[in-house]
Amino acid sequence: MTTLHITVGDREQLREDALQFVQDVEADDLDEQEGKATLQFGTYDDFVDSLTPLRLELIRAIAEEAPESMREAARLVERDVSDVHSDLKQLEVLGILTLKEGGPSGAIQPVVPFDRIEVHIDYPLIDSGDADGTPASA
Repeated sequence: MTTLHITVGDREQLREDALQFVQDVEADDLDEQEGKATLQFGTYDDFVDSLTPLRLELIRAIAEEAPESMREAARLVERDVSDVHSDLKQLEVLGILTLKEGGPSGAIQPVVPFDRIEVHIDYPLIDSGDADGTPASA
């Protein structure tokens, strides 16, 4: 089973993870766990703006039904083709799916290479303030 791991929050940790990844790649020191498919969002707002309920429905429909074209994907979710096309392009940029040219009948075929999406959200309820421990509102 191929899983896409999505993490949300803690911008500083995301930055550190990205720097460590680059260092590991340069040193050719990646293990299988670090090479897993991961998508990171810095804030919850970024996450919900990118993965709307309509886009999640589209991802699921493509994964389950394997449509042969964008038009067929739009029919599966009963949405306008141009809106689905826009969503597919955004999902491709995020790396959640690929758009393969030359599918059956020459159409562009959306393909979701994952069986599952797992999401971890770090959503602080209280502002931790500055690094010196002073609350941000002080």
